[in-house]
Amino acid sequence: MKLYKTENGIILEKEDTFYRLHETDWDVAVNRDDLYDWLLIQTEQLIPVTFSEDIPMPEILAPIGSQEVWASGVTYFKSRTARMEESEKAGGGSFYDRVYEAERPELFFKSTAWRVVGNHGTVRIRRDSTWDVPEPELTLFASSSGTLVGYTIGNDMSSRSIEGENPLYLPQAKSYTGSAALGPCLYVPEYPLTDDTVIDLSIVREGEEVFNGEVTLAQMKRKPEELLHFLFLEMSFPHGAYLMTGTGIVPSSDFTLQKDDIVHITIKPIGTLTNVVG
Repeated sequence: MKLYKTENGIILEKEDTFYRLHETDWDVAVNRDDLYDWLLIQTEQLIPVTFSEDIPMPEILAPIGSQEVWASGVTYFKSRTARMEESEKAGGGSFYDRVYEAERPELFFKSTAWRVVGNHGTVRIRRDSTWDVPEPELTLFASSSGTLVGYTIGNDMSSRSIEGENPLYLPQAKSYTGSAALGPCLYVPEYPLTDDTVIDLSIVREGEEVFNGEVTLAQMKRKPEELLHFLFLEMSFPHGAYLMTGTGIVPSSDFTLQKDDIVHITIKPIGTLTNVVG
């Protein structure tokens, strides 16, 4: 099932049938350990709604209320290698190798809710950066108890030039206005996503695809439950939290985003998150 936060309430989709939830507070609606079962009951009690050209679906917003967005680093081998290469001159190359092999994962704060961009929204590259990439990431949603109840697609916009100068510059490379996108929905399945789930990244410039790559969840070194365990270990999230799980798709060092590029990130069970670079 898919939950859409819209400008006119919360829309639930199940097998191409839509329902408008009576609950209008996103934080209250999603912060449930039994979210799938609760949504299933809604489909049995609510009257379906129909959208058409005359009655279009309301504008879809980023699927977030008051939640914080956190992120994970170096969870794929390719990401480890890329981070080592970009920070080698600054003497920080070995940091990422150690993190990849360590018991404790790299977790960092990514964004407050009000800074998050939704589907078809504008993401940004920093003015003081010379090397910028999108990072397509499966994003977990956990309830306030730390229970994984849903997924969305995340775009962890990153300045590789700033992070490469010094690993201590990570917050500036990762967290700035327009650096985080989520959408198009919160996907709530009965069972967890399988390892053969594919993440696909496509970047289009002036009508031409200039980059395409894909990776499966099987290539993640760390499992979602492990990442959530460390996130919730000494942190409380009263409305739940989003956690980006890292990227395994890294464009080569001669590629950087440009203004007006269009970034498409697809995870088939969830959908496609599309953003324009501003």
